[in-house]
Amino acid sequence: MYAGYNSSMKEVLEQYNPWWFGAYDFSAISRSKYLDKIIENIDRKNVVIVTGIRRVGKTTLIKQAISEVLKKVPAKNVFYVSLDNFEFEEYTIKEIIEAYRERNKISIDEKAYIFLDEVAYKENFHQEIKNLYDMTNLKMILSSSSASVLKDKKAFLTGRTKTIEVMPLDFWEFLRFRKIKVKKYDYALMKTYFDDYLKIGGMPGYVLDTDIDYLKELVDSIVYKDIIAYHNIKDKTVVFDLLKLLSERVGKRLTYNKLANILKISVDSVRRYLSYFEETYLIYMVGKHGSLNERVAAPRKVYFSDTGIRNVLAGFKDTGALFENLVFLRIKDKNPMYYMKDSIELDFVFGKNIIECKYTDERNSKQDSLVNELSSVYDVKFMDFKMFVNQDL
Repeated sequence: MYAGYNSSMKEVLEQYNPWWFGAYDFSAISRSKYLDKIIENIDRKNVVIVTGIRRVGKTTLIKQAISEVLKKVPAKNVFYVSLDNFEFEEYTIKEIIEAYRERNKISIDEKAYIFLDEVAYKENFHQEIKNLYDMTNLKMILSSSSASVLKDKKAFLTGRTKTIEVMPLDFWEFLRFRKIKVKKYDYALMKTYFDDYLKIGGMPGYVLDTDIDYLKELVDSIVYKDIIAYHNIKDKTVVFDLLKLLSERVGKRLTYNKLANILKISVDSVRRYLSYFEETYLIYMVGKHGSLNERVAAPRKVYFSDTGIRNVLAGFKDTGALFENLVFLRIKDKNPMYYMKDSIELDFVFGKNIIECKYTDERNSKQDSLVNELSSVYDVKFMDFKMFVNQDL
C-alpha cells in the first residue's frame, strides 16, 4: 500500500525530471517521421506506445517529445520515469504516479503528461494503464523494447492505443546522422555510401561511433537479459547458435524441423526461441503467399531488424541477401509474403505488387517467364539499387 514517497523516491523522480527546476533543452538529431507521429497524438485521448529494438532511439524521441510539450504546458505537469530503475521495483505504476502527484501538487482532475519508459518491466501494466486511462485525466506515452507490450491477452487496452514502432535508421537518415550530403543522381558516389550502410546498418549509436564492440554488447544484452534471463533458459549456447544460424540464412526458406535437427533440440524449442527473437525485435519472419493451408505448411523466411546486427553475427557477406533484407524493412508495414510457383521464387508479394530484389544478381530466364505470366495480375518490379533510393514503396 502506497503511503507517500520517501526521500529516496523524491530524489529519483527529480533526477528524471530536470525541467521542474528550470529551462530544459534536449538536443539530438531529429527523426521527424517518428517524432511527428508522437506529437500528432499528444493531445488525443489514446495511449501512445513507442516500441522497437533496444537502443534504436525510443528514449531520445520521448525526450524530444517532452521538449515540445514543455513549450505549451507548465513543467510540473510533465512527468518522465524509466520503469527499469531498481528504485521502482516494489512500486506499482499507480503508486509511482501518486508519488509524482504528491510531489508536484497535481490534483486528480488536472491534466498531466506521463511518459513511462520500459513499461513492460511492470507485470500488470496493461490493467494499470487501462485503469488510469479510464479514471484520470492523464495523457500517457509508453515505451517498450519488447513486443510483449502489444500482447494484451485480456484486451485491457483494445481501442485505446496508438502504436509507433521505431526502426533502425533508413538510408537517408544514415546519411544525415553521418553528415553526408549527396545528390540522388550521383549514383556512383551514393552507391559507395549505400555499401557502407549495408555493412554498418542503422543502429544510431553505432552509426555515429562505429565501434564494433557497441553492437556486440547490444546483441549480448538483448539475448542474455531479455531472452535467456527473462525466460530462465538453461542452455545459453543454443540460443546464440540459433541466432547465428539465422544470420547465415537471411532471405532463405527455413523449417522448424531443419533448424531443430541442426541444433539437436526440439521443434517446440526452436519455435519458442524464434518467438523470443521476434518479441525483442531482433528478427522478423515472413510466410508464403497462398491459401491458409499453404501458409501454415510452407517454410518461412527470416530477416533481421538491422543489417549491422546481422553482420556482427555472420560477417559482412552476401550483399544480395542484405539488400533483400533492406527492401523487406522498407515494406514491412505492408505485410509482405514471398511468392512461390513450381519451385520458382519471387521475393515479396503484397496486395497487387510483386518485388524481386536484384542488387548484384542477374535475372534468370525462369523468373522472367514467371514474371511474364504474372504481369497481367500483378505490378512486378525488379528492385535494384537505383530504384530503391528513388522509389517510394
